[in-house]
Amino acid sequence: MRFTAALVALILTTAVLAQNAPTSQPKSVTVPITLDQNRVVIDVDLPLPDGSTERVRGWVDNGNPDLYMSQRVAGLLGLDVSCDGQICSGKPKSPGVSLEIVIGGMKISLPAMREIKVPLAPAIAPSMSAEINIPSSVLRNYDVLINFPGREFTIGLPGSLRFNGVKSKMLVNASNGLIQISSKMENKNYDLGLDVGSSISFLSEELFDKLSNAHPNWPHMTGAVGPFNTGEFGDEPKWKLMRVDRVQYGPLFLTDVAVTGLPKDRMTLFEERAGIPTAGLLSAEALMNYRVGLDYAHSTVYFDIGRTIKFPGFDVVGLILRPDDDNRFTILGVADFDGKPSVPDVQAGDHLLAVDDIPVPDSTLGQVWSLLEGSPGQERKLTIERAGKQFTVVAKVQHFLGDAPGNDEAKGKSKKN
Repeated sequence: MRFTAALVALILTTAVLAQNAPTSQPKSVTVPITLDQNRVVIDVDLPLPDGSTERVRGWVDNGNPDLYMSQRVAGLLGLDVSCDGQICSGKPKSPGVSLEIVIGGMKISLPAMREIKVPLAPAIAPSMSAEINIPSSVLRNYDVLINFPGREFTIGLPGSLRFNGVKSKMLVNASNGLIQISSKMENKNYDLGLDVGSSISFLSEELFDKLSNAHPNWPHMTGAVGPFNTGEFGDEPKWKLMRVDRVQYGPLFLTDVAVTGLPKDRMTLFEERAGIPTAGLLSAEALMNYRVGLDYAHSTVYFDIGRTIKFPGFDVVGLILRPDDDNRFTILGVADFDGKPSVPDVQAGDHLLAVDDIPVPDSTLGQVWSLLEGSPGQERKLTIERAGKQFTVVAKVQHFLGDAPGNDEAKGKSKKN
């Protein structure tokens, strides 16, 4: 009996110890991606001071070194938040306290930063669902794989991931993790940034104008429609867009790359962050067919092609939108098509309330654009508000920034301006 009792006690003790033993940390995890305007968004768990967790949406933002979080998340994490006008920042109440997030069961440390940016808006970018970003200053400490065709994001400890595809050296800014890729356009060498968290590819305004003047037959247009409409800048109706015929990006040869020109003041800020002279940046919009692997430890990028589909990202209704603080969408402008306003009955300053009777308030900008896109010639019923009165407009989906249907002449003939 004594032996049996001792054995039972040993088994119970072993079971208790097993339950209390710390679970092993996975070396890598893979989680689903939601694309919001081609920006990579994933689920993130926040360990809270009371021992509980809160799940929020996180933006994989490798083109930005700064940590952003919403006021709600800052409150959940117990940060001290101070505001100077419209600019707010936060920090842990106790010095030396390190923050962390959890992705798919894997703990990701957030290195101590001088300040955490806390926008006054509910989300960290206009009309995005994300409440926290995962910046380059965090991602550079891991292996990262963004699988656009499979809609998956993988993060792991250095050396834990096996990358496939063609590879190239990448220039990684040692202070903030921003990436530049050696590139070539028109047989001239340039460095271009890599930002899988952005939907906008851009060149310096000087280079954009140089290429545009040299190639008037490349597709052009005015107005940031579709994936280039961020809602962050008031001058988006005036943005010039163009398709560059061919870009050698590291080992890749990309064709018909959509870009806009970045004004000198914004380009200067971008170069200061990059740390080296740079000609612009390629975004997720240009890489949707690839699995992009970032081996930060060895300064190597991998591009593994997963499909060869041409995405009609600019087959849309030609509105340029801005999300407002009241969860509505203001129409900043209307893009021209064949020299005429593509939606003639709509004016700048109107509000978009619904698309095909689906209300758009409280939607993300990406969700609204998914309603406005389609096949050229399809119609969308827009519910518009102007001066407190509502009316409906029937608008056609147009084929922006591309060859006119049935045009068999020289590739890339310009027809939208």
